[in-house]
Amino acid sequence: MPPRHPDVMVPPPEEIVVSTKRVACDGGGGALGHPLVYLDMGEDDAVECGYCDRRFVLTASVRPESEYESPAARGPEAH
Repeated sequence: MPPRHPDVMVPPPEEIVVSTKRVACDGGGGALGHPLVYLDMGEDDAVECGYCDRRFVLTASVRPESEYESPAARGPEAH
């Protein structure tokens, strides 16, 4: 692997605000996605996907875990 140049900016990982401590990530779906994984924040207020480094952050208005939120890929306007 070639060395990384110090003057190249690496963009921060995508941050997604969610309302439940359990989330699902598929990397955005399609050819650029990854296998669907389910993540649980536990006692924390954020969790990162091990595949794509997306960071899921808990919002102030938490919903009950019994409410289902589809993990299906969303359009770019939902990100």
